[in-house]
Amino acid sequence: MKFSPVNPHHRTGIRFLENARRILADLDAAELDVTGQAKIATGTLTLTASLTFGRAVLRPIVSDFLEANPRVNVSLLLFDRVVDLVEEGFDLAVRISHLPDSIMMSRHVGEVRRLLVAAPDYLARRGIPQHPDDLRLHSIISQSVLMPNGEWRYRRNGKPARIALPARLEINDTHACIAAAEEGKGITIALSYMVDGALREGKLVPVLASFTPPPIPVSLVWPQRRMTVPKVRAFIEHATPKLRNRLLDLQHFSGTAPDGT
Repeated sequence: MKFSPVNPHHRTGIRFLENARRILADLDAAELDVTGQAKIATGTLTLTASLTFGRAVLRPIVSDFLEANPRVNVSLLLFDRVVDLVEEGFDLAVRISHLPDSIMMSRHVGEVRRLLVAAPDYLARRGIPQHPDDLRLHSIISQSVLMPNGEWRYRRNGKPARIALPARLEINDTHACIAAAEEGKGITIALSYMVDGALREGKLVPVLASFTPPPIPVSLVWPQRRMTVPKVRAFIEHATPKLRNRLLDLQHFSGTAPDGT
């Protein structure tokens, strides 16, 4: 079967249609403001986040939001890539990163940590590392995004440090790395929300928690003009305290509270 390439004019037409829909939505919002109904959250909220964060943290918050706002629908799209909110027509995103300067509005809702973790039986066999140098004696399951260039970046005496760790097993998928660690194959790295369930169930335990690197901020991000839309404003106000409480709980449970060292 022969497939024709996508016509670039077709892409332009799609973008035009999405922009037209957003403009109409803004006109609806302006009309509601004039008629005094601007406080009523209605319509479909388009929201995006990373796959794992969306599954583990955001999805329950979205469900609670829907119960509290019966006139709003939510389209939650999860991607492991950075989404252009304006170009792709999203109202809001959750960003797990240091935000660059941009025209976007944002609200800081918490932090996540990069954790080294291993299965208890692995540590019983191989010993518990007491210092980053001890990691060279262990089997390392490396994830390229969280351990770039095979380096673990950590904090030592309040200052940034790094150590090169040759990987016994390197996988480009964090979930596969975590699964291998749960099977006792070695020590791996993950973000705190990715291993919350495994830590609580005792399948994994933190390693070298006192050397945990600085946290990564988590923010709600939206185009500036969307803040005037009731459904967007309602979600920001609903989700902010819930995200903050959940992310604090993750850090305290993993032993990497914000004021820890």
